[in-house]
Amino acid sequence: MLKLGVLVSGGGTNFQAILDRLSDGAITNTEVAVVISSKKDVYAIERAKKHKIPSVVLTPKDFKDRSEFHQTLLSTVNEYQVDLIVLAGYLVILPEILIKEYRNRIINIHPSLIPAFCGAGFYGLKVHEAVLKRGVKLTGATVHFVDEGTDTGPILLQKAVEVKAGDTPELLQQRVMEEAEWSLLPKAIDLIANGKVRVENNRSIIEE
Repeated sequence: MLKLGVLVSGGGTNFQAILDRLSDGAITNTEVAVVISSKKDVYAIERAKKHKIPSVVLTPKDFKDRSEFHQTLLSTVNEYQVDLIVLAGYLVILPEILIKEYRNRIINIHPSLIPAFCGAGFYGLKVHEAVLKRGVKLTGATVHFVDEGTDTGPILLQKAVEVKAGDTPELLQQRVMEEAEWSLLPKAIDLIANGKVRVENNRSIIEE
């Protein structure tokens, strides 16, 4: 049984997609061991409570320095014996000590087709604003493993989404979530849970 540690910073729509797919059996051999939030009073915590999933709030500003926060984050993940860390809208840069200990066991969902519109400064609505500004016709989402760079880890899954005339950043964000993010992230988890993914030479290989 694959134990997930889901890291969140907001409402947790991608977390809800995971819960839904666990409920309907699309994700197998998996359970959520803990939800860790970087902010207090976010709805993702309420989602965890409704499903009787342990939740922990670790807000960086509540620690004397980043080093103490980083060590506590790692200790918390270890405490719940997490097998896979899932970043579901987590807006805090992960420490190297966590990435090193969980090499190729951390995945993230990014709202563009990497390597387009990714890296420092590209997150949330900012991605969709940039897509519309450039007049791009296709955008989408990417699930990738996390390394020490920003959106530079091995790509696992991608799905394209059409950009439509009249789109606003908000409309495009919603469509990308509905048509790509909410299906890609659960699919990636199920593939990993069932031993169908390996990483070689910084590339993800899926064995169907």
